Amino acid sequence: MKFGKNEYLRWYREMMLIRRFEEKAAQLYGQQKIKGFCHLYIGQEAIVAGMVTAMHKDDKVITAYRDHGHALALGVSADAVMAELYGKATGCSGGKGGSMHMFSKEHNFVGGHGIVGAQIPLGAGLAFAEQYNGTKNVSITFFGDGAVRQGALHEAFNMAMLWKLPAVFICENNEYAMGTSVARTTNLLDIYKIGSAYDMPSFQVDGMKCETVHEAVYEACERARRGDGPTFLEIKTYRYRGHSMSDPASYRSKEEVADYKSKDPIETTKATILSKKYASEKELDEMEEEILTLVNKSVEFAESSPYPDADLIYKHNYVEDGYPFIAD
Repeated sequence: MKFGKNEYLRWYREMMLIRRFEEKAAQLYGQQKIKGFCHLYIGQEAIVAGMVTAMHKDDKVITAYRDHGHALALGVSADAVMAELYGKATGCSGGKGGSMHMFSKEHNFVGGHGIVGAQIPLGAGLAFAEQYNGTKNVSITFFGDGAVRQGALHEAFNMAMLWKLPAVFICENNEYAMGTSVARTTNLLDIYKIGSAYDMPSFQVDGMKCETVHEAVYEACERARRGDGPTFLEIKTYRYRGHSMSDPASYRSKEEVADYKSKDPIETTKATILSKKYASEKELDEMEEEILTLVNKSVEFAESSPYPDADLIYKHNYVEDGYPFIAD
């Protein structure tokens, strides 16, 4: 595929927004303004940036608890994501979800999920709904390399292939399930090969480049839209920070982290933009300043927003209650 100025500038902006937002979230967590669990997406931004240019706006996306980047890439406002981190009523899940449970019906983001691997059969269910309703929409399900060990993945893969569901399953393989490396949990280091047991088209993808992610996700979505069933993508990536804010990541060497940082997707995308003269250094600096202003304003918005009313604890527990989620 050929990519031009619009794609590269969008990728750069999406990744820069996620990076600066997550850095601010880390700072606020250290100040104890954000509490509870918090899993950052720093280093993995090329995956969601490449995805959003490859999918259709009516496709559904579901993921695990490292979900801030997915929400932002799909168009949920920085205000709504930051307010959710603060547990405020103006958050995208009404302040009741927090870091691990971002959600936006408006943006077809069916949530972050805190139970490891639980979103995988839910993603298959989303695909079944689209097939049943006769749409051409696709369900895109994200999970980590640790979730691959869950039996629910194999049940979902079997059903998805049996019924040729319009699903794309994406393993964001950042090489560590919490602090345990892939090599310590399996003798099959190429995770994508698991799909071969179900005759599912399966591929390994470089997740440090928006281009390769876009190509793989686009082809998988088109396969699903044609009625040819699901695809499994193992997207190789790396998180620069620990598993969560409470993880010092001492199980990794400095050399390993430095090696991946040398392939930083933001820097390589920036280099392409400059070499092709899609924008000047000054214009990219101005874009970053604009993003920093946006992120700082999201903090002001979150801090000035009210907490949810206490009686809401009894609402939105069943589908007949409707959705608590605000429109951005």
